[in-house]
Amino acid sequence: MKILIIGSGGREHALAWKIAQSPLVAKVYGAPGNPGIASLSKGACVPIGVDDFSGIKAFVEEKDIDLTVVGPEDPLAKGLVDYLEQGGDRAFGPSAGAAQLEGSKAFAKAFMERHHIPTAAWAEFDDAADAAAYVRAKGAPIVIKADGLAAGKGVTVAMDMDTALRAIDDAMVRHAFGSAGARVVVEEFMTGEEASILAFCDGTTVIPMASSQDHKAVFDGDQGPNTGGMGAYSPAPVVTAALERRILEEVLQPAVRGMAAEGNPYRGILYAGLMINAEGPKVVEFNVRFGDPETQVVLPRMKTDLVPVLIACCEGRLHEERIEYHDAPCVTVVMASGGYPGAYEKGKAISGIDAAEEEAGVSVFQAGTKLEDGVLRSNGGRVLNVTATEATLPEAIAKAYRAVGKIAFDGAHHRTDIGGKALRRMAP
Repeated sequence: MKILIIGSGGREHALAWKIAQSPLVAKVYGAPGNPGIASLSKGACVPIGVDDFSGIKAFVEEKDIDLTVVGPEDPLAKGLVDYLEQGGDRAFGPSAGAAQLEGSKAFAKAFMERHHIPTAAWAEFDDAADAAAYVRAKGAPIVIKADGLAAGKGVTVAMDMDTALRAIDDAMVRHAFGSAGARVVVEEFMTGEEASILAFCDGTTVIPMASSQDHKAVFDGDQGPNTGGMGAYSPAPVVTAALERRILEEVLQPAVRGMAAEGNPYRGILYAGLMINAEGPKVVEFNVRFGDPETQVVLPRMKTDLVPVLIACCEGRLHEERIEYHDAPCVTVVMASGGYPGAYEKGKAISGIDAAEEEAGVSVFQAGTKLEDGVLRSNGGRVLNVTATEATLPEAIAKAYRAVGKIAFDGAHHRTDIGGKALRRMAP
């Protein structure tokens, strides 16, 4: 089989790495991909952008691609899967109608309300003055979210009134997120511990993947602005077996049933970002694709060949699949450019990846890189996902940070506390 992966980040490198392990697969292409994908024994990259639908379709037909796997949310929301399927090509991911669950936070909140899926109380606003008046009436802490897609950066957890009002101004007046911030959703602040559950869906059947926990804030201790994710680990001890059942029964299955009932059968990955507290799980957000960086810690633990599962989702046969995971935990630490998620410089030479990967169980997934005259350089905010698997979580954390210590580029920044919440939860 020949498989095309749309996207260029660490998630896509991890997908290509896992897919290339399948004996069913002869070639894995990335569009546009990254040097990490190109370095795989079965890997190659083609200079086609994620929004170049006609270019993607032409490549699929030219190379007789058996399956296209769409990584990022933007082409999903714009209907890439619909576009390919209409031409008779097989693609993994939700339709544009189903992708509204991530494409519009207001749509997602109203959908959850209609289908009785637990989530925070909320209100939506198209007018900045109205939003500010509501926030003043409610008080802080409070959460402000740009309605549309903002690359994981459109959410402000405001612990004081000034921060909340500034977030509204940034989104709706200063247009920091472009058209994505023309509408905002204001939510009650939820306490508890966050966790991520990704699930395979075929329109009817739902199979959750192993649990994980992302670290959104840029600095240690969950301080600073939100990012696309600064690291993750799997499994997440906060998600017990009993809680996993509740998440399936109260969140994932109602969401898939609800989308089908509303005429948008959900096929692909449904990602539930959850807040866990004494009341149980509540949805913080839905995403409509493999999480980033959650994918980088869940796929290394996946014992089962990923490719038949992806095809079963496309063909409505997911009930035939059984998915197994290794017991060993996995941790990934994001090495980011200095200044991220604000302004940052690109083009910094990267060294040490080969040395880091010499230790068994370490993989470095490239996220924002480019190859320039034979030199690997930084080319994004999140540059590398340094990933390690080991028998216990403390050992996996230690191994990941040993690997980080072997890699260098000018201005590199990483959190030093990835997995800390799990260690505290595991402490006697």
